[in-house]
Amino acid sequence: MNKKYAIGIDYGTQSGRAVLVDLSNGAELADHVTPYRHHVIDKELPGLEIKLGADWALQHPADYIEVLETSVPAVMKATGIDPADVIGIGIDFTACTMLPIDEQAVPLCFHEAHKRNPHSWLKLWKHHAAQEEANLINETAAKRGERFLPRYGGKISSEWMIAKVWQILDEAPEMYEAADLFVEATDWVVGQMTGNLVRNSCTAGYKAIWHKQEGYPDNAFFASLDPRLEELTATKLRGEVLPLGTKAGGLTPEFAVKMGLLAGTAVAVGNVDAHAAVPGVGVVEPGKLVMAMGTSICHMLLGTEEKEVEGMCGVVEDGIIPGYYGYEAGQSAVGDIFEWYVEHAVPAYVTEGAREEGISVHEWLERRASRLQVGESGLLALDWWNGNRSVLVDTDLTGVMIGYTLLTKPEEIYRALLEATAFGTRKIVDAFHNSGVHVKELYACGGLPQKNRLLMQIYADVTNREIKVAASKQTPALGAAMFGAVAAGAAQGGYDSIVDAARNMARVQEETFKPIPENVARYEKLFQEYTLLHDYFGRGANDVMKRLKEQKEELVNANNYIS
Repeated sequence: MNKKYAIGIDYGTQSGRAVLVDLSNGAELADHVTPYRHHVIDKELPGLEIKLGADWALQHPADYIEVLETSVPAVMKATGIDPADVIGIGIDFTACTMLPIDEQAVPLCFHEAHKRNPHSWLKLWKHHAAQEEANLINETAAKRGERFLPRYGGKISSEWMIAKVWQILDEAPEMYEAADLFVEATDWVVGQMTGNLVRNSCTAGYKAIWHKQEGYPDNAFFASLDPRLEELTATKLRGEVLPLGTKAGGLTPEFAVKMGLLAGTAVAVGNVDAHAAVPGVGVVEPGKLVMAMGTSICHMLLGTEEKEVEGMCGVVEDGIIPGYYGYEAGQSAVGDIFEWYVEHAVPAYVTEGAREEGISVHEWLERRASRLQVGESGLLALDWWNGNRSVLVDTDLTGVMIGYTLLTKPEEIYRALLEATAFGTRKIVDAFHNSGVHVKELYACGGLPQKNRLLMQIYADVTNREIKVAASKQTPALGAAMFGAVAAGAAQGGYDSIVDAARNMARVQEETFKPIPENVARYEKLFQEYTLLHDYFGRGANDVMKRLKEQKEELVNANNYIS
């Protein structure tokens, strides 16, 4: 019998990548990355010179289709595998990344009549301009004693579906009316491939307040937000919600030609990038927290019962692995912070020094930061360059660095930023652990663990836990391929459960990062200082960040399209 394969497609913030995987052992035979042609749209609509307001982040849906047309044929060509032996396709996506579509599932931004309105475009996960709506959702839900609120750590994020939908209704009611549906990008891409638009339980549960037993919040809640939202879930959020690993449909003849595969190839329902990574590192049981580390971090954990955890993004039954409650928390910026520093704040001599040594600026800084002892820089930072996702759930918080002197060096600042993100993860780990959702060890995947050894050692020291690192460089895509194999089923050469797939296909590196006792003790002192700053700026003692941001937004929005 011929070997069988699946393709996992991982849609990130800057690019999409396809990985072709051997289903017998999880070996990744080929991968290909397609950068998004239009990147992140956060200043003005492409080619239209229409400026966007503060905290906007859009993308172009056509870029996602280009990934299918470019990266999938590339991995097929690189391996020479017979398309008949590729039995399943799975995709994962950033979330909540949502878009309004018409009755034919065409994005509204593709319409000549709508494309000049920013609200017709796809809103990326890090679109934070719906914070006002999120605040009102939380205030209203708390006053009404809505049962769903504790499942999301007490706060619904501006990054999620309902806040973004309500922003469209508030600011562009004509776009709200023109939309037949509001859908996650992951569901839209699966719908394009199969001709069958369905919703997946992962994004519905974590990002749209859907519950396996109870469904969406009732109409009375939505009416209390805005009478025009009363029928939202029955109209513009309607659609079947299917569990992860379900077959959404078969590849259409049109997309089979575009992708170089066979029509009818099984396509799994969509998934979230971080959630797909959990089986990708072999985690299918409680006690093991998976960190999907890239531009941001998602923290994923399995539990046997539903518990309330401060600031968690959500707890969803069967949300990650069937048979368990899946918990999610996260940090809105991690790799993005390091990238910001390297691109906008390092002195010219650092860039020149890296060039002379033939290494990247990140590597130049990491080498020198590694020589510093814990606390030697005298610096301490808060990791809120893109707001706080967990545990405070507040996108209006901003970054802080204290301890500068005239002797402060670039590598000291860099290390302080690395440490700040580790402290943010420690806050999340402590919140889970103190709520009875125990964290025994950490697993790391994504781009950062492969690139920055100092970062991983700092995380081990700050959390005082051993960290295991995924062997795969494309763990979410590997996990997506696993779900594609489950959608195909064992009878076709795949698997009948994601647990079976993970047992055969997941791998971690032999080397792990273990806490260094003397570093653990020093970081404990720094973490207590971090906590003081965290609570002072984050829990209302001093709202200077919000006041400064409000002034900034008033000036930005006064000159832009969005008011």
